[in-house]
Amino acid sequence: MNLPTPAIVAERGAVRLPRLALLLLCAAYLLPGIFGRAPWRNADLTAFGFMASIAQGNAPWWKPAIAGIPAEGGPLPYWLGALAIKALPFLDAPVAARLPYALVLAGVLVAVWYTCFHLARTDAAQPVAFAFGGEAQAVDYARALADGALLALMASLGLLQLGHETTPELVQLLAVSVYLYGLAAAPFRRWHSRVAVLLALPVLAASEAPTVACALGLLGLLLNHRSSYEAAKDQRVWLLGALTLAVVSAYAFNGWAWRARPGLDVGSLLSLLAWFCWPAGPLALWTLWRWRRHGLRRHITVPAIALLVPLTACVAMEGSERPLLLALPSLAILAAFALPTLSRGFAAAVDWFSVFFFSAAALFFWLYYLSMHTGWPERPLANLRRLAEGFEPEFSLLALVFALAATAGWLALVRWRTSRHRHALWKSLALPAGGVALGWLLVMSLLLPPLDYARSLAPLVSRLQARLPNDVTCLAAPGQSLPTLAALEWHGRWRVEGRGELASTRCTHAVISTGQPVPHGWQTMAQVKRPTDRSGSAGLVLLKRQ
Repeated sequence: MNLPTPAIVAERGAVRLPRLALLLLCAAYLLPGIFGRAPWRNADLTAFGFMASIAQGNAPWWKPAIAGIPAEGGPLPYWLGALAIKALPFLDAPVAARLPYALVLAGVLVAVWYTCFHLARTDAAQPVAFAFGGEAQAVDYARALADGALLALMASLGLLQLGHETTPELVQLLAVSVYLYGLAAAPFRRWHSRVAVLLALPVLAASEAPTVACALGLLGLLLNHRSSYEAAKDQRVWLLGALTLAVVSAYAFNGWAWRARPGLDVGSLLSLLAWFCWPAGPLALWTLWRWRRHGLRRHITVPAIALLVPLTACVAMEGSERPLLLALPSLAILAAFALPTLSRGFAAAVDWFSVFFFSAAALFFWLYYLSMHTGWPERPLANLRRLAEGFEPEFSLLALVFALAATAGWLALVRWRTSRHRHALWKSLALPAGGVALGWLLVMSLLLPPLDYARSLAPLVSRLQARLPNDVTCLAAPGQSLPTLAALEWHGRWRVEGRGELASTRCTHAVISTGQPVPHGWQTMAQVKRPTDRSGSAGLVLLKRQ
């Protein structure tokens, strides 16, 4: 029995987002953050350290390492950055490493658009047919929903920083998005969908997520086995092949690793879900409620299986945000199917919240920028100098031009959205996506110098270099974190020994963490700390062999 769908869409509502505006929005989201900054500490710096070690010949391609400590999981994501560094020697290495990852993020956006497009073309997803005609046509309706899914993904707060890093999770995100496309396009693009699943699962397994790859493959097999589409049933053989390749690639790349951690704070998990999945998360929940009588239909089950696996991984990994990143494509697609069922009051509330929130954020960024370069108002600059010791503002005309253009574009978007007679399905997500792109571009242009100064470990290494003789080439740093070791290797250009004990090293100089006892046979030369470390507990102690 065919149940009536909750989607009621007139023909005038199924208009697509103007392609020039969509391309400009994607460019404003993708490009900021590629240039003008060093690798930021923690995961971004660690991943770049593995890439640089391969490109400089300090570690083999098959086994990337930082200061002698090998990487966990498959090396495939690090190959992308290493190949770009070697292929683009005229660029700064961090910039070269980010370029392929910008293309990876662009691939995620494209894959999510086409996944939603094909799911919206299925019979069960179509809007209610009007008695006298005038309902949205299937292709126009699917295109409008796909635009909405793309906007929902760009508006997701969880994608903002993690999506602009050079980490294995971004390659995993692309693999999950391509896998979703392979399942969604099976009834319409037979060979495209088969190739997509055949590539996606092995890449996911070789990018430090073999368990996620196997779980998604098994759920995809179950879904296609129960499908009413013959083309989807025929895809089962290809899914079995993809699962086999995923297991083989995980063993070949030594990708199997136990990352589950016991102990979960429910309150912290709920807080993470609230901000990380905004605004796609609440819309996805609304979709599951409004389409609950169609829960076994393909446009619900395909994104649902790719939502369940990352959520389970997030819980198993003690509420980590990185596996939750893989749930964002599914949330964005589910959020798109909520758009035909939203009331005008809810859409208006989202619009006004977005206008006030992002306009206030933009005003805040501009005030900090004015304070840095004019001294007015005084408090923002005083706060910056207090929090980032030694920071001096730098003026960039190009950054100012881009920031002014982004602000003008935001004002034009607000004027368009607050005018009357706007019936497009995706209208409720235009302001959230535009506001996130505006905020990201303003931060990466106006406030990039202080942010880079605070997030990079280059100032710490510079302070260390000032206290070391110029002829020192070897530095022992046992027990230090991978980001610190990567910073010492890249910014300091030293040969760093991160394993073993100080008693067995051949280096004449070493560093230990603040608070650690000085080993016998070594004497303290200096103590350095990050400019943003107020307590000094995260600093380094420089030692010299007696």
